[in-house]
Amino acid sequence: MSMASSSLTRLLVAVVSLFTSSALLCADASVHDYAGERFAADGNAFVLHGGSEGVYASAKAAAFIRFEKVAFRRTPESAAAAEEDGNHTATVTAVIFEAGDRDAVGGADVSVSGGRALCCTPEMARLGACTEGTATYRARNGTGWPRVFVASFHPGSLEAAFPDETVAMARTGMYTLLFVHCDASLAGGQVAARGKTIWKNSRGYLPGRMAPLLPFYGATSLAFAALAAYWFTQCARFWREVVPLQSCATLVIALGMLEAATWYFDLAEFNESGVRPRGATFWAATSGALRGAAARVLVLAVAMGHGVVRPALAGLKSARVAGLGAAFFAAAEALEVSENVGTVSDHSPSPTRRLFLVLPVAALNAVFVYWIFSSLSKTLNKLKAKRMTAKLEMYQRLNNALIIAVAVSLGWITFEIHFKSTDEYNERWRAAWVIPAVWQLISFSLLCAVCLMWAPSQSSTRYAYLEDEEEGEDEDRDVEDTRPLIRPGPLSYVDNWAISVSKDATTIILRTDSGAYAKAAGDGGKRV
Repeated sequence: MSMASSSLTRLLVAVVSLFTSSALLCADASVHDYAGERFAADGNAFVLHGGSEGVYASAKAAAFIRFEKVAFRRTPESAAAAEEDGNHTATVTAVIFEAGDRDAVGGADVSVSGGRALCCTPEMARLGACTEGTATYRARNGTGWPRVFVASFHPGSLEAAFPDETVAMARTGMYTLLFVHCDASLAGGQVAARGKTIWKNSRGYLPGRMAPLLPFYGATSLAFAALAAYWFTQCARFWREVVPLQSCATLVIALGMLEAATWYFDLAEFNESGVRPRGATFWAATSGALRGAAARVLVLAVAMGHGVVRPALAGLKSARVAGLGAAFFAAAEALEVSENVGTVSDHSPSPTRRLFLVLPVAALNAVFVYWIFSSLSKTLNKLKAKRMTAKLEMYQRLNNALIIAVAVSLGWITFEIHFKSTDEYNERWRAAWVIPAVWQLISFSLLCAVCLMWAPSQSSTRYAYLEDEEEGEDEDRDVEDTRPLIRPGPLSYVDNWAISVSKDATTIILRTDSGAYAKAAGDGGKRV
């Protein structure tokens, strides 16, 4: 066991180093399709979010945003309304800007909700800052940024199209594309978008925040493969000693391998084509949710003593454990699918929607943690009472590993909340990959700890529940004290005593300073 411990420890250290170094080597963006999306009111303007991605600029390879057949179509009713209002030409403006230049888009106006106007107001026009009714921006000296393009609805025309333009990116940053119009005749969903924009970095199509996850999941796949090779080798060597709990651990390892490999191939395909494969993303999210649920149920069953201090969980308790696992799977599946399937942008999803999906997962995690530690406490007390030293030592190690995992998780939750709450404009996008990566690393480390403690060996069965045979008396095996406990008498200490037998030799009499006690043959003692 000591050799296995050292080898698995070295493996874990190597994996951590590989995770950290490999994820820094990739810099890659994506294809944003527009198929009927409509503008939404934002202050005094109407805005359609065209995309937001971290872009790595490089002198060796081009990084760019390319417009391909991007056009907007208005309804005949809106065209007629524009003619009646005398607004013969309506325009849609495309603005591309880096997060650090966000203040250059729009202007300050206290009359507008939020104090910032994307469309030029009469007050701003009087100051000569812009032309009333157009999108307002301020060019950065000598750079040509933000980049602005205009498409016009000419009189009688229902469509405004942008030229197929390629915008080269010379500076690394978080870039955002907004389509803006200021025409009231186009309000109320009267304009629909079509076409696409292609965002590309120097090495592929992955958005900047996702790019480091490609080598990370490649390293994770290798780590799971190494762990699986070690585990399956032990199972093959000691197949007669494998107990049911070890079979459950095998299932969790297999699900972890499937999850890591599916995420890797999902991101690799995305990086090559620029189009995220919904099927692969769905199965990656599903395998992750299933692995998380299975791992939690396994740890809970172990904490309850299943297969170790009891043969099986009772019917009602088993149903509750299965129900909690199913509920966690459903909640985690909804969260993972919502956040990943079809996502091709670094733009953060709606905080309200995400909070609605995160809360059930957080609540179920809290239930699991409470139930695991309360069950583990009962199991430890039972093992102490039965003096099962080997099993007690194993469960104490498990308890320590879980305490460390929960403490690290709580610390990382605190960091994640701080990180996201203080990065409203995604300016720290290059470090955002660390958030999901550390969660994967915590899960993998805990799985390694469990596999280390429960690895199949020649003595695996000493941890299993034995129904018909007593456990051995060897010093390395569990020793359960079956000797009857000494029944306490009515006295803990006496100074003087004497014992005698009755004349008929049927009763034994004990006389002490506090009284006399008699015991007849076949009867319990009583005070006389």
